Amino acid sequence: MKGVQYYFERDLKRWIRSKRAVFASLVMPAAWLIFVGLALPIRFTNNYLDFITPGILVMTMLFASMQGGTLLIFDKILGFLNKFLALPVPRESILFGKILFITFRGLLQSTVILGMAVLLGVKINYFATIPLTYLVLFIFGILFSAIATTIALLVDDYETYAAINSMASMPLFFTSSALMPYEVMPHWLRIIASLNPVSYAIDTVRTLFSGTFLLNGITVLIAMSLVVLMISVYVFRRATV
Repeated sequence: MKGVQYYFERDLKRWIRSKRAVFASLVMPAAWLIFVGLALPIRFTNNYLDFITPGILVMTMLFASMQGGTLLIFDKILGFLNKFLALPVPRESILFGKILFITFRGLLQSTVILGMAVLLGVKINYFATIPLTYLVLFIFGILFSAIATTIALLVDDYETYAAINSMASMPLFFTSSALMPYEVMPHWLRIIASLNPVSYAIDTVRTLFSGTFLLNGITVLIAMSLVVLMISVYVFRRATV
């Protein structure tokens, strides 16, 4: 656990020192909520802001998690990772430390979104909605942070990772239930969205906002996270840089 804490604190300190990056990562997601939630004239719901807020929260975690893989890429480029792998601390400490930091950073960004949503009039009827929403976002963040760090370990340069990130992040978001309900989607898109892990997180958060709890969604997310974490641990144990 000390190793995990060290790697977490290392990335946290490096992030905090870059004040512009902190500002951009905490403020820019709010633009999605404001310009998409308030500006789009959507007819299938009376309050599109209420509908889209869960999608923006999950989108923020998705983009933050996938972007987090660059931390490992630059550790490889700058020569830190091969030194870390040679230390007597278990290799899983590197993986878990980075995953926890990436998820923590995404939760901070999501907090800004949630605060903005409340100020703009999104209603949260039950107090339990907030901690349960953070739980879903945390599990979702673990899932995609593990995916991002594993991809980053397998590729050789930043350009390749950036291309994979762009190729995966936007399609995952736009083929989910973030922007429209299933019943107004084309049939082919409805099938894809129903299988999309991003949709599981969005639907679970959306039901929480409505005052209910979607057990199936969080169960699937937990199962996916455990499988991906096991794969990530296996890849890190066999890694050579």
